[in-house]
Amino acid sequence: MSSAYLLVSHGSRDPRPEIALQQLKELIDKKQQSYPSGKKLVGLAYLETRPEPLHVQIKEFAHSAVIAGCNCLKIIPLFLLPGVHMMQEIPEEVALTQQAIGQNISLELLPYLGSQPGLTTLLSQQMADITTQAWILLAHGSRRPGFQQPVENIAVNLDAVAAYWSVPPSLETQVEELVAAGKEKIAILPYFLFAGGITDAIAQLTETLKLKFPAVTFQLAQPLGASAELADLIWDLMNE
Repeated sequence: MSSAYLLVSHGSRDPRPEIALQQLKELIDKKQQSYPSGKKLVGLAYLETRPEPLHVQIKEFAHSAVIAGCNCLKIIPLFLLPGVHMMQEIPEEVALTQQAIGQNISLELLPYLGSQPGLTTLLSQQMADITTQAWILLAHGSRRPGFQQPVENIAVNLDAVAAYWSVPPSLETQVEELVAAGKEKIAILPYFLFAGGITDAIAQLTETLKLKFPAVTFQLAQPLGASAELADLIWDLMNE
């Protein structure tokens, strides 16, 4: 065993994302049973919601990896956008860890999950059972300049328009434009890994939009979730 892998999530006060993340790790561990000669050490860490900061969590897992005979720890950020968390905070935490552990094990920060081409295929599967005239891809958003471009690219590939929860253009703004263009059936695809507080709020907002636009049929797709397909995507990233 030469490399270990640490899946880094944002963390949430809502228990559902953490439960889903544990399920995702179980799917990855189960997948490893088909490759007994190449079993990998896989762990979980959280940017927020833990008493220990991320660099301490990484350090503790790195210690376990060294004991298991690994000389490299690869960190996989389970983030969908290149926002401040991904582009600034996580690299800083990884650098702090490397300084603390010295040369006992090398750390490698892999590309964030949202940059993987296969993610568009997973999103299209979330859309497959819904018939509509227009799609809105609803992402969280970020205060970091330039974060929109990857979302816009995915939206184009899915024949959707992009909207954001925390920054303009909002879901309501994009709905208003589609209604003005004559769309009577609109579907919303939450660009989120797991169900949680924000996806609940999106569902509530969708109900409000139904009242505001009674002539329009709205449908809300599910976030990605802890699926075998998502586990496969992460597994491929681990084996690149």
